[in-house]
Amino acid sequence: MLHQAVILVGGRGTRLGALTDDTPKPLLPVGGRPFLAYLIDELFRQGFNDILLLAGYRGDRIERFCQEMLRPGLRLRCMTEPEPAGTGGALRTVSDQLEAQFLLLNGDTLFDINLNDFSTPPLSADGDVLARMALRRVPDTARYGSIVLESSRIVAMLEKGPAGKGLINGGIYLLDRRAVDRLPPSPCSIETDLFPLLAAEGAIEGRVYDRFFLDIGVPDDFALAQSAIPASRRRKAAFFDRDGVLNEDIGFAHRPDQITWMPGARKAVKRLNDAGFLVFVVTNQGGVARGLYGEEHVRTLHRWMQEELRAVGAHVDAFYHCPHHPDHGKAPYRTDCRCRKPEPGMLLQAMAEWPVEPLGSFLVGDRETDVQAAQRAGIEGTLHLGGDLDALVAGILARSGTGTEVETAR
Repeated sequence: MLHQAVILVGGRGTRLGALTDDTPKPLLPVGGRPFLAYLIDELFRQGFNDILLLAGYRGDRIERFCQEMLRPGLRLRCMTEPEPAGTGGALRTVSDQLEAQFLLLNGDTLFDINLNDFSTPPLSADGDVLARMALRRVPDTARYGSIVLESSRIVAMLEKGPAGKGLINGGIYLLDRRAVDRLPPSPCSIETDLFPLLAAEGAIEGRVYDRFFLDIGVPDDFALAQSAIPASRRRKAAFFDRDGVLNEDIGFAHRPDQITWMPGARKAVKRLNDAGFLVFVVTNQGGVARGLYGEEHVRTLHRWMQEELRAVGAHVDAFYHCPHHPDHGKAPYRTDCRCRKPEPGMLLQAMAEWPVEPLGSFLVGDRETDVQAAQRAGIEGTLHLGGDLDALVAGILARSGTGTEVETAR
């Protein structure tokens, strides 16, 4: 699975005037935190945990930011170019550190898409397509320039020009490392020296996403970002019980070879990812208290499930498990806790750790105790007693009007 992402953070940001006199544009404060922190958060929560920042102007500030953003499970590095080489030149300098395929993002744009959908399936190994670009439909392309898409291939990239609705470059790309070899000597630009070349050869795909999009490169949009971006981070959430909902309940499953996905389970998770929901698993794991397996078995299984989901363009934002039981095992696992459903502890923990909007959030479980936990946490609970989970979730979204909801900025 794809785990590497590269972010271009070397630009000067001259259109923002004095704001970038001593601060790189991606580090400007938005809603009280560096803009770049939002990009890191989005990548990491969706499974991209090897992140490389390509810095230039005030690279020392970017390097310090890297140290401040480190967290368990995240590999975050900064490479500062010795002299300006353009976006293409910056890529060339780190070509030996790039995976065979990787995500590339502009460091001044937030495009709230399902990154696992965008990167699935991988680009073809035969080299027929060397890049994929995320596109956004806007009412006025004048500021950005427009993209001409025929079927799934980008055939032209037009310079900034007359106003009018159309498709624009959303600043997120999937690249084959072989595309970097097509760049001319530095300084060079991926936007002007690589992508038009690939488009002329029919070697770049485009995918359209109608999701929240904002480029902070001009003063008006930077001002808008102060409220729009923090507001866009608050999301509805879907909580799933695990055994009997996502996978068949065989009793105390704790190994990948014991897991059979329920019909429509992975599609349901992806549907929610595409709609912008946070997705959590909340599962009672009394087998730990009984001594049948350990908590590390639970975590290992959940990591395997996550990779299975990512293979179909989906992901779970966090897995929560309760290892306790009131009647079995020994301390510390034998206890009457606040996390074992029907108690709402796991749900409340997720709501405290993530920007969950309770209104419109819901839980799907296969037992009344699941529904009781949801009610105690202040959200809707739905029983799933068999059948296609994706159909159930689609119905929930349709009833709430979320299935066609689109978040937009400019």
